[in-house]
Amino acid sequence: MIGCYDFCGHYEWTFEWLREQGGHDLVLDYWENAIYRQSQTHATALILQKGFDGMREYWGHTLEHEAAGYAATEAPGVYRIDMHQCPSKGFLIRNGLVQFHDYCDHCMGWIGPLMRDAGFVIDHEHNHAGQCWWEIRSTSDQSAASGPGELAGDADVRLRADWQTPAIDHYDRAIHPDDKRPLP
Repeated sequence: MIGCYDFCGHYEWTFEWLREQGGHDLVLDYWENAIYRQSQTHATALILQKGFDGMREYWGHTLEHEAAGYAATEAPGVYRIDMHQCPSKGFLIRNGLVQFHDYCDHCMGWIGPLMRDAGFVIDHEHNHAGQCWWEIRSTSDQSAASGPGELAGDADVRLRADWQTPAIDHYDRAIHPDDKRPLP
């Protein structure tokens, strides 16, 4: 049996292997089908049935179980997560494991399609250093993402001195600016 931390390295290696075999579209297909539709059925059931309550239940349990350094913030119609220390990306960084060019994208790769199917959109950024933030709203809510500190206060990961890195990926309503298409 593969250990939890070994899994992170294997997972990242798998993303690169898929990219080499069939390009980025194959990786996107893997994230949506193998992770969202097949592996994360428990998250899907909670969020489709309970909306924001399901998000709170799923991420509250999962992130505590993974011992993630995070903060969850809620406001009417918004669920926000600020990840200060992603345990899986942190493991990859600490162990010098770099196979796939953007390991962090796999979260959006399965959560984006789930939220789309559940009637939500995501504003998100990650800095490739184990830090990210998410704001999830109903698709009918046309509000822009909050500015640094506006919704999450001091828990906002963007206020950290080490937040800025050479490459921050930004998703606006679950669309990556380099892609210009909704996630599959």
